[in-house]
Amino acid sequence: MKQYSLGSITSRTLGDKVVWAIVVLLTMMSLLVVYSSTGTLAYKLSKSTESYLFKQFAFIAVGVVIIYFAHLVNYSIYSKVAQILFIASIPLLIYTLFFGTNLNEANRWIRLPIINLTFQTSDLAKLALFMYLSRQLSKRQEVIKDFKKGFLPLIIPVFVICGLIAPANLSTALLTGATSLILLFIGRVSLKHIGLVILIAAIPVSFLIGFAKMYYNEAEGHADPMPSMLRKGRVETWIKRVQSFMYADKEESSYQVQQAKIAIAKGGWAGLGPGNSEARNFLPHPYSDFIYSIIIEEYGFVGGVAVLLIYLLFLYRCIRIMKKCPYAFGAFLSLGLSFTLVIQGMANMAVNVNLFPVTGVTLPLISMGGSSFLFTCLAIGIILSVARNIELREGKPVLQKQPDSEVV
Repeated sequence: MKQYSLGSITSRTLGDKVVWAIVVLLTMMSLLVVYSSTGTLAYKLSKSTESYLFKQFAFIAVGVVIIYFAHLVNYSIYSKVAQILFIASIPLLIYTLFFGTNLNEANRWIRLPIINLTFQTSDLAKLALFMYLSRQLSKRQEVIKDFKKGFLPLIIPVFVICGLIAPANLSTALLTGATSLILLFIGRVSLKHIGLVILIAAIPVSFLIGFAKMYYNEAEGHADPMPSMLRKGRVETWIKRVQSFMYADKEESSYQVQQAKIAIAKGGWAGLGPGNSEARNFLPHPYSDFIYSIIIEEYGFVGGVAVLLIYLLFLYRCIRIMKKCPYAFGAFLSLGLSFTLVIQGMANMAVNVNLFPVTGVTLPLISMGGSSFLFTCLAIGIILSVARNIELREGKPVLQKQPDSEVV
């Protein structure tokens, strides 16, 4: 059996060193904040906070292994894998929608047999979509301005995936759609075609905002009863979340929003210190959706800005990878996956500081581990695969140069 020493693993580890450093920084931050914020959860479930610390450490260890082996694969192979993953994600999303595990009136997860673990199929679908879009963009550059040959083959997969995600997770669908349009814009798709999609997408969003205004009594500061046609589980939830955001200054605003504001206010400039959060005992999901509030409370405005800058640095390094990549597929792949991670992070932070309605998106590499954490690691591994192959093409003496043909 082939043995791997620490030296051989280090010598085989290539890719952007700054991205590797960012992974280390964010995962170390994750250990600290998850350990601090799971006290109430541990108490409710009669567990120790140390058990969640070890669980998070295990997720990080598995995630780093995924990054390492994903970055060893020649990124052109992901072009072939993209088609299989995209086709497979459609029936998985349909199955999840009708037979998935229900939580908060939404079917987002499916339970894997034997190992009895759940995973969110939208995470797989997002990854598959951006890999597939990268492949199609690289193939259709000569006809990219044509509506039938260039635009429709690109936008139909976006509508299919976002349409299947939206009933259970509207926020993820909107973020996925927005990221897809950014990637299409960078891929030279006609602006008038992108504008048409934005106009179509704005129609249901406008109705949602209109209903939120219609069924909120500003004089009394609470939501009015909605007709039965709107009391359909997720529709009612979406309307209430928009109301909570639009009228967050009212006395009866969302409990989550109130507690997040309290946490941020207590943090001040320097924070209360690691492990000293008080809002973790009151804030719902302080270890996932609202973990950024805990970061600001414990590490202050300085810590919150530092996390924001780390994500922006990650995006900058991925843009550098894109510019250095000699092939279109690798360039679109690294950029698309980096955009989806950074936009997700920005959305989570925006929710925490009440710049965006409450959503269920996590903070990449920091929120408590789950399927989202592992798929984030896979996406970073693919980005590092592009960077690694660029280094090999530039003549790094570490490994023998491998052929880097573009498979489209």
